[in-house]
Amino acid sequence: MAVKKLGYLGFGASNIDAWRSYATNTLGLMDAGSKRDSLLLRLDSRGWRIGVHPSPKDDILYAGFEVENKADMERVAQALEQCGVQIQQASPEELAERAVIDFVKCKDPSGVTIEIYYGASELYEVPFVSPAGVSGFVTEDQGLGHYVLSVDDLEQSLDFYIRGLGMELSDIIDWQMNPEVKLQVNFLHCNRRHHTLALIQAPAPKRLHHFMLEVSSFDDVGRAYDRVIDQNQVVMTMGRHTNDHMYSFYGATPSGFAVEYGWGARTIEADWSVVRYDSISMWGHKFMGMGAA
Repeated sequence: MAVKKLGYLGFGASNIDAWRSYATNTLGLMDAGSKRDSLLLRLDSRGWRIGVHPSPKDDILYAGFEVENKADMERVAQALEQCGVQIQQASPEELAERAVIDFVKCKDPSGVTIEIYYGASELYEVPFVSPAGVSGFVTEDQGLGHYVLSVDDLEQSLDFYIRGLGMELSDIIDWQMNPEVKLQVNFLHCNRRHHTLALIQAPAPKRLHHFMLEVSSFDDVGRAYDRVIDQNQVVMTMGRHTNDHMYSFYGATPSGFAVEYGWGARTIEADWSVVRYDSISMWGHKFMGMGAA
């Protein structure tokens, strides 16, 4: 039994006010209010998708993976236990904080908290409205988007996410960053989205390399690109990826990790074959540094 989609992400942040301004005015997310001094953000009919919590870490705190029901949650928990992973039941207070019916949690091999949940809160009666005029975000059966982790042990991490969570390998990129450094990036999917998670074994100051938001139109990407350029926060220029074919750019968040903002990715189909690539992009995606973050 596999997880179905990435439902939510939680970040630690040393400056919540900077995140509130950046998320709403630059990324076009909707402020869903505060809970225990934490910022909650919407990008569709769900009550929240991204939580930003006071923390000096400025890094990923947790990721929530959705299943259909309690039986599926228990099956995934059992698969993780068979991998030697310790599972904990969420407390009533934690359930109220996440606004879900139930979840269990554990640590992945890199120490990131993983939550397996079902029964998220919907807010159809309060339509999503983007403060920046974004026409919409691609979620539904594809989930929130994707994120990329820097891990200490690639094989252990692949075992956790594939054998434990039931994800599948999409493809691999052998990325020659410079003449001295070559990285292998493993892309994993759990639904039609080309990848919900990517893993890189490389030393890095943060676990989270970036998270990705996919918008409904290319014009939404262009307008956001203008906003990020005006703020001198471009990390990587506009480009198109080799594996998922997404048109995107990368911006610097107030926490120092990046956000990819894109449109037009291809999806996993029934006849999908795992392949490898030598480059991350067909064109563009020129590294500009971490901007103003």
